Amino acid sequence: IVVGLTGGIATGKSTVSALLSTSGIPIIDADVLAREAVAPGTRALSKIAAYFGPHVILPDGSLDRKKLGSIVFNDETKRKKLNSIVHPAVTRAIVLNILGCWIRGERMCIVDVPLLIEGGLWKWMGCIVVVYCSAEIQLHRLMDRDNCTRAEAEARLGSQLPIASKVAYADIVIDNSGSHSELEDQVRLCLKRLERTVSRTWIVSWLFPPFGLLSVAWTLLVR
Repeated sequence: IVVGLTGGIATGKSTVSALLSTSGIPIIDADVLAREAVAPGTRALSKIAAYFGPHVILPDGSLDRKKLGSIVFNDETKRKKLNSIVHPAVTRAIVLNILGCWIRGERMCIVDVPLLIEGGLWKWMGCIVVVYCSAEIQLHRLMDRDNCTRAEAEARLGSQLPIASKVAYADIVIDNSGSHSELEDQVRLCLKRLERTVSRTWIVSWLFPPFGLLSVAWTLLVR
């Protein structure tokens, strides 16, 4: 089963991803793949430089993320253009990594994507896990983590789909409003639910690809 993991800024998604990885489940991290997609020499980086200008490229040839971020943060048109360049490359990399997990016979893999819902990838997931905390807790955690003002934190949160809206897409919700030990307990419960979700037919899907394709088609139909 392919499990989509998402959340919001400062909800604790990365912490949950790290906890899940300790169980031996393969983690496909979209942030890592996104950095690789715009590495020096890639087509995506060349397209970014052509559209946004050479000033978004550092002297060593790498992307100046801070400068590019300041350009697209308050400009929806440019943000959409950036996404149209990066997202296809990241999606291809995710698919290849999922295929690798299938070839190795993994029973499940976790696809860690911050914009899983916004980008539409949630439709391809067999199960969706959303890491949640209340909007007020999220705001204060972001302020503490990034040492920013309330107004700055609210602006960043306002640029994303509200976490409460993402919960509506979830098959499993991990509430990270409490302590770290409470979060660990919820992750263990999540793993148990995922293990139950992985039915005995997974070996059939692995040995007979047409069965697996039918399962994917059914998932898309349901979504």
